[in-house]
Amino acid sequence: MYDVVLLSLGSERDAPGGGCGSGGACCGGAYEAGGATPEERCETPRVPVLACADALTARGARVETVTARSDADIDQVLARLDGPPRADGLTWPDPDGKTRLVVATASDGQLRAVLRRLVRRYAPPPSRRPADLPGNRTVPDLPPVGVLPLDPARTGTARDLAAQLGLPREPAAVAAAVLDGTARRLDLLRNDGGSVTLDGALLGAADDAGRPLHWRGRVEVDDAVLSDGEEAIMACAIGNAAGYARLDDVTLLADPDPTDGRVEVAVAVPVVTRSRLGRRRVRLEVRRARGRAVAVVPRDEKVPFLDDGVEGELNRKRSWWTEPGAWAVWTS
Repeated sequence: MYDVVLLSLGSERDAPGGGCGSGGACCGGAYEAGGATPEERCETPRVPVLACADALTARGARVETVTARSDADIDQVLARLDGPPRADGLTWPDPDGKTRLVVATASDGQLRAVLRRLVRRYAPPPSRRPADLPGNRTVPDLPPVGVLPLDPARTGTARDLAAQLGLPREPAAVAAAVLDGTARRLDLLRNDGGSVTLDGALLGAADDAGRPLHWRGRVEVDDAVLSDGEEAIMACAIGNAAGYARLDDVTLLADPDPTDGRVEVAVAVPVVTRSRLGRRRVRLEVRRARGRAVAVVPRDEKVPFLDDGVEGELNRKRSWWTEPGAWAVWTS
């Protein structure tokens, strides 16, 4: 039977004398689990976690619940997924391990925080790239994770990654998938900022009235140039899955697929035309491309973005590239 670790991401508020200050171990702080409201980040619901633990225990699994409040706490849990020592000295996941991991998530950003630490743990330095690493990857097959959404009541209405992938949401169903289900391998986006993307990123912002704020930047997908950096951009979507496929009533990404080994990118550009009578009109042109990698070079000082629901600002070149089938989820 399996040992199962149920991992929740907590906050310093839960610790004796702790507070939820910026830069600390709160879910919105150092270990990059953001993407949730302060209430979600600091008051993690416990009922789904306990229900899942009970369902696992009833099936004979040895269950441990862990609340991580820092990267170091996450790393201690992930160490249980390590394989036996290798001759080359690399830390590698155990493909036949009897420990399974379930991540309780209030947001996609929290799931991303765990995958980010998995990548940091198992990605070998370029100078020590082993022969058994697939040629189109920089990381080995990461251990599958179970995903326990902390809002199971939103079944059918949620737009999170679990809903997009059709993963079980009820605690008992999650437990069954972890013990009896299959591992579904998915693409992972890595970026040169040291993080990862599971769903997608949306570059751009709106003013207080909801009007898009235009920005400029060069956007390239492999050898295809979607914007040369001189024209205004309303939005740029970088999709592994479909979370950012639409912006209001505009379709950005046509058919993002987290299993096709490619990233889909769309740029929405306002184009000025004139009618036969000389009247000025503005239409929105959406340019799309698929490829192995995308690079965005902002021309403006700061470009706001959401990456798996986590807010940030882009002020220098950022590249994302695809790691085909690098991570996996347990599904029924």
